Amino acid sequence: MDLQGKKGVVLGIANEHSIAYGCASAFHAAGAELAVSYLNAKAEPYVRPLAEAMQCPIIFPCDVRVPGQLEAFFDKVAHDWGKIDFVLHSIAFAPKEDLHARVIDCSQAGFAMAMDVSCHSFIRAAKLAEPLMSRGGCLLTVTFYGSEKVVSDYNLMGPVKAALESAVRYMAAELGDKRIRVHAISPGPLKTRAASGIARFDELMEQTRLRTPEHRLVSIEDIGNLASFLVSDAASALTGNVEYIDAGNHIVA
Repeated sequence: MDLQGKKGVVLGIANEHSIAYGCASAFHAAGAELAVSYLNAKAEPYVRPLAEAMQCPIIFPCDVRVPGQLEAFFDKVAHDWGKIDFVLHSIAFAPKEDLHARVIDCSQAGFAMAMDVSCHSFIRAAKLAEPLMSRGGCLLTVTFYGSEKVVSDYNLMGPVKAALESAVRYMAAELGDKRIRVHAISPGPLKTRAASGIARFDELMEQTRLRTPEHRLVSIEDIGNLASFLVSDAASALTGNVEYIDAGNHIVA
């Protein structure tokens, strides 16, 4: 993919194993310039060296749970660049006690927080990105197959990701006349910091490896390659999709 001259925002890098980092690496390798966020001071030592290695000119704190931080990040991008071509949103969170409970047992506060961080923050990012995409662009978020089928121990995040995927379709329809495309990338299970909170996740990974047509798991590099295609001009006719990259796991009954 050729992303020379494109500028993009990457939200959600936690460390070198993050899906967001796999995507950022692919964007950088294809020639894009990146603005990268880190969660807080505790996360900065894990993220900043990665961002500096990719020569990112903007490295900024952003915790979407803290009022004003997402807006401050986009203000910085607007001030320094004036425009962007794409956004990758790879953020999800649910309180552990709610994530490990049955859906019908999750608390109202836990459900609201999971929905706010994992879904509504993408909508907020889209609103902030819209005025910076006067020539069109692409908005990407990350979902999982547990949004449409019941996956053991995925629990609360199933309904949350279903809402995220629905938001993608509505946003694609609303932003289409501005040539802003919107997609959800749906990878198969892989070991990331976020996934470590799901009970028996190693078991899920092995079951997935055995049942997929390719008998393999995907990597963050695989996901990065797909993300680079989606934000490139080669994908200009695609919008509103859930793009699976799971070695065929979603086609197996």
